[in-house]
Amino acid sequence: MKHKINLLCIALMMLVLGARADEGMWLPYSINGQNLADMQRLGCKLTAEQIFSFNQPSLKDAIVQFGGGCTGELISPEGLLLTNHHCGLSYVQAHASVEHDYLQDGFWARSKDEELPNEGLTVSFLSYIEDVTTIVLKGVTDNMSEEERAKKIEENGKMLAAERKGKRDVKVEIVPFYHGNQYILFEYDVYKDVRLVACPPWGIGKYGADTDNWTWPRHKGDFCIFRVYTSPDGKPATYSKDNVPMKSKHYLPISLKGVQPGDYTMILGYPGSTDRYSYSGAVKNIIELEGPAIVDCRTTKLEQYRKHMDADPAVFIQYASKQAGVSNYWKYYIGQVKQLKQNKVYDKRVTQEQDFRNWTYRSEDRMKKYINVLDELDKYWKYQKSYTKALIYHREAGWRGGEAVAFALKFRSLNKAIETKAAPKDKIIAYAKKMKPDFDNFFKDYNKALDRDVTIALLNLFYKDVNHDQLPILIKNVGDKSGGDFTAFVDKAFAKSIFVDADKLNAWIENPKSLTKDPIYALMYDILQSYWKLGDEADEVNCDRANRLYMQGLMEMQNDRNFYPDANFTMRLTYGSVQECQPADAVTYNYITTLDGVMAKYKPGDWEFDVPKDLIRLWENHDYGRYANENGDLVVNFITTNDITGGNSGSPVIDANGNLIGLAFDGNWEAMSGDIAFENEVQRTICMDMRYLLFIIDKMANAQNLMQEIKIVQ
Repeated sequence: MKHKINLLCIALMMLVLGARADEGMWLPYSINGQNLADMQRLGCKLTAEQIFSFNQPSLKDAIVQFGGGCTGELISPEGLLLTNHHCGLSYVQAHASVEHDYLQDGFWARSKDEELPNEGLTVSFLSYIEDVTTIVLKGVTDNMSEEERAKKIEENGKMLAAERKGKRDVKVEIVPFYHGNQYILFEYDVYKDVRLVACPPWGIGKYGADTDNWTWPRHKGDFCIFRVYTSPDGKPATYSKDNVPMKSKHYLPISLKGVQPGDYTMILGYPGSTDRYSYSGAVKNIIELEGPAIVDCRTTKLEQYRKHMDADPAVFIQYASKQAGVSNYWKYYIGQVKQLKQNKVYDKRVTQEQDFRNWTYRSEDRMKKYINVLDELDKYWKYQKSYTKALIYHREAGWRGGEAVAFALKFRSLNKAIETKAAPKDKIIAYAKKMKPDFDNFFKDYNKALDRDVTIALLNLFYKDVNHDQLPILIKNVGDKSGGDFTAFVDKAFAKSIFVDADKLNAWIENPKSLTKDPIYALMYDILQSYWKLGDEADEVNCDRANRLYMQGLMEMQNDRNFYPDANFTMRLTYGSVQECQPADAVTYNYITTLDGVMAKYKPGDWEFDVPKDLIRLWENHDYGRYANENGDLVVNFITTNDITGGNSGSPVIDANGNLIGLAFDGNWEAMSGDIAFENEVQRTICMDMRYLLFIIDKMANAQNLMQEIKIVQ
């Protein structure tokens, strides 16, 4: 295995000569040569083996995929796990109630017996990797169509994954890199008993909420603490009272040293998705169509959320996590569109493509291989202009718009079995009853009045904004008759449907019948059929081959460029340093914020800027203990030059010696185009200072059980 990893390292390291230290989401098992030299120049004192190794405990053994889209890290010998507040929010919300408002008040388990299980939550540890490009591409030829190529790759991948997994309890993934020019196999150990240990009050963990999101300066204690449990023999297991805390293979000590400008910082985590080598047409599509469409749909949805959440504390608890999920990428797309324009990313791509064309023309061999690539990409993105907006509205305002409509989607397979009589009725009833826990969870956090208003508003927008020849038939017909007002239609649908009424649904479970005439199911299915039809039409022009060849050509043309792979929720390492930021003329941002800044924004009773009384008391008394910096201030957040994106939420910020100094949780507004093009001068990672974490645990929550478990270094 070590031989295979070394071959992969050599192949990848050929691409990184001359790389800047701050840009790049590097595959951590490829760290050597130039990467390591750059890291050491910035101050790193660790060896490549101490960072990533399969032969001895290393930093990578403390890092996990948390849930379906975040990162976490172990911070104790007994599986104590740290991630962001917004990553753990839905699990906290599931335990909260008006009587036990863990969202507003926070939650602190004073012993392991008080730690709360979380159904469906998993964490995954990377256990093995291998470059499997040759195996996956076996039998693939240049003469194949893209459909034939994709089918062969899928067959090879499935066969290989099944072979490697065998009967072992591991997750095996084969992931494409560089637009399908490389394939790497990842194995994970997946732990399914992950319990909530601690969560700060809303006024700390969610401080600043929508207003401050994606901006600097920031003043947020964005953390949640969980614990990983195993079976008594140390293996992954589902929840059981007999399970025991994990014995950590490696965990991160927390440093009290603090940060100074120029300090080395390293982040290990699971960034979700970037597209830094995309064609100019993709950038233009985001600016003109994709971004505005998502923003319009989510603005409409959020207006209804806030109206109901502000009016009722119980609804606030039910929808806090949902609202945060909708809001996060609502503001992201606002910023991305603005900064793509501001940073002239489209123009830069056009210039790069002209260079590519000129380079291609200077060689007959390159002409044969690449001459049509840019024309194919141009044709694809011009074709997509007719479909992008409609497809986004089908998703954002349609089958993922109103909650009841999205809920009905879960019943498609069951309804098909009922209508085709694919199984005896008793088996259909038994299957429906197995789904009941999902139904109960849905109605626990469902507000019918809110969903009614959301559904009306989104359907009104859908009908108004999408070309009528691309509308679902039902929406077009209702809209034409009602003048675009779906109020009466939704009221009638909500009065009849089983998907907005727990009693009706439970009665249906006892005697399942076809759902075709249920008005919410009919609406969902009509939207879905229309979405499939439009998607098939959009897929008639394919750019997979062109993307793959363009990537090959760029790497060949710019052989001194740092071609790290785009993010794809596999483990990556980024390195940089603590630095201030100068995003505009005469504007300079300091590298830290303090508790004084929290109190400067404080607004009593405001859902975004209120703070707990205990925090006010500690601030008034300047009672920071050993967590104050050299000036006597309590640092809350700091910024670094590290390269991260969504999925890195909860990633550890690690110092030169391998200690935990921060928790990454956001990027800055001035670099919101960063997923498409890294902005060297202004891109920053926003991090929570670990001294603020310890201050909250120790001085405010008095959770001494946790303080005794965490290893603290000076």
